Amino acid sequence: MQFIYYPRCSTCLKALKKLKEKGIDVTLRDIVNETPTQEELVCWIRQNGKGIKPFFNTSGKLYREMNLKDKINDMNEDEAALLLSQNGMLIKRPLLIDGEKIIIGYQKEIYEK
Repeated sequence: MQFIYYPRCSTCLKALKKLKEKGIDVTLRDIVNETPTQEELVCWIRQNGKGIKPFFNTSGKLYREMNLKDKINDMNEDEAALLLSQNGMLIKRPLLIDGEKIIIGYQKEIYEK
């Protein structure tokens, strides 16, 4: 299981702590230093089946600076994945990847299970 996170993000650290409490082993991946590739992101977007928007960190500074709110509706999966792969801070975090299953963001009710 892969845990993609930003080490200085309190929400990511809260999610990681919950996984450790549950005894779940994860491989850590820094979203900035080991940003997911375009290919990985396209695959995850398709597996998730909910479009591209859930993968964007819509509350992030960079998202707002780039005015992406008005742009992502016109992007296809490949364009969105390319943009996300170029800057990990645009990606909603943490990402928990377990084979075909993807959990985007810290969803307390899921992490509690």
